[in-house]
Amino acid sequence: MTYHPKSDFMRVMIERGFLADCTDYQGLDDALIAGVVPAYIGFDATAKSLHVGSLIQIMMLRWLQKTGHKPIVLMGGGTTKVGDPSFRADERPLMTPEQIDENIDGIRQVFAKYVGFGEGASDATMVNNAEWLDKLNYLDFLRDIGRHFSINRMLSFESVKSRLDREQSLSFLEFNYMILQAYDFLELNRRYGCLLQMGGSDQWGNIVNGIDLTRRVLENQIFGLTTPLLTTSDGKKMGKSQTGAVWLNAEMCSPYEFWQFWRNTTDADTGRFLKLYTELPVDECERLGALEGSEINAAKIRLANEITTLCHGADAAATAEKTAREVFEKGGIGDDLPTLTLTSDDIGDGISIVQLIVRSGLAKSGKEAKRLIADNGARMNDAPLENAGLILDAAALGTPIKLSAGKKRHALVVLKK
Repeated sequence: MTYHPKSDFMRVMIERGFLADCTDYQGLDDALIAGVVPAYIGFDATAKSLHVGSLIQIMMLRWLQKTGHKPIVLMGGGTTKVGDPSFRADERPLMTPEQIDENIDGIRQVFAKYVGFGEGASDATMVNNAEWLDKLNYLDFLRDIGRHFSINRMLSFESVKSRLDREQSLSFLEFNYMILQAYDFLELNRRYGCLLQMGGSDQWGNIVNGIDLTRRVLENQIFGLTTPLLTTSDGKKMGKSQTGAVWLNAEMCSPYEFWQFWRNTTDADTGRFLKLYTELPVDECERLGALEGSEINAAKIRLANEITTLCHGADAAATAEKTAREVFEKGGIGDDLPTLTLTSDDIGDGISIVQLIVRSGLAKSGKEAKRLIADNGARMNDAPLENAGLILDAAALGTPIKLSAGKKRHALVVLKK
């Protein structure tokens, strides 16, 4: 990146590694210097929480507000009914309006931790695109908006082209998604003076469409900015752990599991993640990321503590670190491990160790649990598990049992009294 920005926001985006591309560096930088810039990122309401794969976008909105500008959180109450086809091999399952509203309520709780909502010039606002999409008249929309879109151009966008090149079905419903997203940008510009859309680099085509549509219909200049599509250094998609998605709501992923996900960051990713997901000064992020050997572990603990503090609070971060030290350094049982709570009805005459390993999330199937035991990778109360046929009754579960898969993954099994 050779561009040298004058605005604080663009400087942060470049220095910390957020910026992949921008439609007009100079024009956006000038707008950011001239006054408060309202900017939005869209989030479809496909689950009751966002996961860490969305955290880069959330941090962008946080930095936007910290540098004096206005974050607009656009909830896709309307577009979720269609589903974003970008770089997907199949069509998303359709959801009911009730499910979508419930998911939006859950996601709202996430954003309240990262940005301040209110009525001030730089206070964040949450908007639902169902406000305008649900009221569209199809024929009017085709005549007024659809005529501005070239099918030839839409087919050339990578998100669509890759799907067609693999000869995978792309429904007309999904094909409309990019038109609806472009229309969102137009409406946000018209209603809220929104000047900037941000998103992952897979959204480039959708963002450019919105800029072009707004220029044609309203004759307004607006901007787009994208982030790199993040993968870990070993090529894995950001946001997944061995047990599934790492959610940002505590009810769906405990603060301990969240903390542990970041503590398990690879050495090569530590410095980069410190820049993206914490607010530590850039030189401190680089110093910590350059540590080697056992010293890099201290940087990973700092990373986990900083990110967990932002998401769940300082107390939760401190408790997670304390629990981790008990588990990994002392071999004890922490208070905040992922916990499987059983009732006497669950146990009956006895429950197999294989079933407990699966239900506690340490294995995805009975076959995987048996293989874990056969490979000497499973432990119960820190002792090797050798018998895959072990059955535990209520008496055996009278005190909490700690199960382990390998050295880093643990869970508690507790019998509800």
